[in-house]
Amino acid sequence: MHATRILAVRHGETAWNVGSRIQGHLDIPLNPVGTEQARRLGRALAEREPIDAVHSSDLRRALDTARAVVDRTGAPLALAPGLRERCFGDLQGRTFAEISAENPALAESWRRRVPDWTPPGEGAESLNRFQARVLAAVQALAAAHLGQHIALFTHGGVLDVLYRAATGLGLQDARTWQIGNTAVNRLIWSPDGGLALVGWADTTHLEDESRDEILT
Repeated sequence: MHATRILAVRHGETAWNVGSRIQGHLDIPLNPVGTEQARRLGRALAEREPIDAVHSSDLRRALDTARAVVDRTGAPLALAPGLRERCFGDLQGRTFAEISAENPALAESWRRRVPDWTPPGEGAESLNRFQARVLAAVQALAAAHLGQHIALFTHGGVLDVLYRAATGLGLQDARTWQIGNTAVNRLIWSPDGGLALVGWADTTHLEDESRDEILT
């Protein structure tokens, strides 16, 4: 088979997700809900989905989610810094409401998803630069596992890039798809066709309460 099957998964929930605070490259841990989401995901994938290899962002919210899956599936785990979230520089640690109140022009550039706009601060990435970094990383991983089934543990911004690439949408097109914590997103990659969408936002592992305690 001249294609790679990909499960692309956002990390479990963090306290900053709940508070709508920008995480970016800051290393925020999972909260108790996120830890439980990761545990449920690991159980579900071990039961239903053989995986040949796992690659994870080196930020611990993604890495700890990946480890919960590796613990159940036994798949080999490798770090992939190219799967990190976009770096937002000085905006990291703040909410959009705070930024909008203090600097409306800056907030508007972010809201409009201006592709070549770069947030202030060291290491910050424009959408163009971020997209190029993510797609290069995913293509390299997929090419290295041609014919296999891999899982990528990453972040919301990365998944947004992958969805757009797989569906032909531009960086400024309005988002109409969900990017939930630990939702399973299925893609396929081939050397000739690039990325294609197979399925998106599967959260059945979070909804199945028949054999487990209620997630709170």
